[in-house]
Amino acid sequence: MHDVRAVKAPSMPRLATAALAGTAIEFYDFFVYGTAAALVLGPLFFPTVSPLAGTLAAFGTFGVGFVARPLGSVLFGHIGDRHGRRPVLVLSLLLTGAATVAVGCVPTYGSIGVAAPLLLIALRFLQGLGLGGEWGGAVLLTAEHAPAERRALWSSFPQVGPALGFLLANGVVLALSASLSEAQFAQWGWRVPFWAAGVLALVGLWLRASLAESPRFLEMEDRARVPIAEVLRDHWRLVLLTGGALAVGYALFYAVSTWSLSYGTERLGVDRSVMLVCVMAAVVVKGALTPVFALLSDRYGRRPLCLGGCAAAAVWMFPMVALLATGAPLLMFLGFLGAMLAFITMFSVIAAYLPELYEPRVRCTGAAVGYNLGGVIGGALTPVVATALAEQGGRVPWAVGAYLTLIALLSLGCFALLPETRPVPAAVAEPVSG
Repeated sequence: MHDVRAVKAPSMPRLATAALAGTAIEFYDFFVYGTAAALVLGPLFFPTVSPLAGTLAAFGTFGVGFVARPLGSVLFGHIGDRHGRRPVLVLSLLLTGAATVAVGCVPTYGSIGVAAPLLLIALRFLQGLGLGGEWGGAVLLTAEHAPAERRALWSSFPQVGPALGFLLANGVVLALSASLSEAQFAQWGWRVPFWAAGVLALVGLWLRASLAESPRFLEMEDRARVPIAEVLRDHWRLVLLTGGALAVGYALFYAVSTWSLSYGTERLGVDRSVMLVCVMAAVVVKGALTPVFALLSDRYGRRPLCLGGCAAAAVWMFPMVALLATGAPLLMFLGFLGAMLAFITMFSVIAAYLPELYEPRVRCTGAAVGYNLGGVIGGALTPVVATALAEQGGRVPWAVGAYLTLIALLSLGCFALLPETRPVPAAVAEPVSG
């Protein structure tokens, strides 16, 4: 590793912009797979099973990425806690970008048989591994540079990245869907968004080349030898609580952005472009309001917003599925919008909240493992479980609403057991052990 002390510290707007761009690019890589899984991967890679089983199998490969994310947190968290936050940003971006481009090159089942889905699973695992490291490096570099009284605001910029990545991924798919026939899209069009990830990765590496290392990391004299061992020994309760607390955010986002696309097109017969536009419009509002809720967190605290977002999610899940089942674009948009507002009430502050919960020597590992554990609980299973539950019911998938409500109540209980961490100016809140 080169000497990061020699790099001039950037201004906060520049640093936040670079972090936002990087997370947008990496989440583009992750989301474009989810969109493809909802729309085309089942018939192309699992053609020997029924359409429903093919969709479930495609969503299963989607879930592999979430299982890999905590492992990526351990791997890249070790680098971040031992060697610095900055190297994590470069290495994770390289891995995710390369794996995404490779997905676009995998032959279908018709060409190489069972090797096709196996390659898909392996590359999806590598995508998740890279993304598991990205979040911790990006938010910590921003949070540890930011002034304490505006930590949530500046840390929220990497949290806008997933919204931009989602919009970019779905925008590319929408443009291809509008310009290509169904046969062309299934034959080669779906690959284009994956190939575009290579160009985006190069842009991200250029933006991050001149970022300075976190001053908090440089101040540390005693660094953890094996960060994950310390996290599991001293902070295991905190990891479980943060994972459970964040599960509802993942469940909400992927119910809206992935499962609903499949449900709307296959069960309701809504045009693919209409579904994409409804979801994207809700995500635009989510991304725009992220800094606003972060500012509220800097003033009123992290915990009140998290509890409020969970409660709103629990109340809104049944109305959301009822609005989705109408198949009417405006009503579907309103259902998605309510879910995204509940989501961002919580997740706008997470980039500040999680680092404040962990002591600096294991912060990169602990915060990232907790964050990505929530992805396993809430994100990996939701498209699969929701698809199976929706198949058993009538036109309105009430069982999906019940499932999402239960996850929201689980997260509400976990947030209730976490402390407030909003720091006084020029100080970092005392970490808690578990």
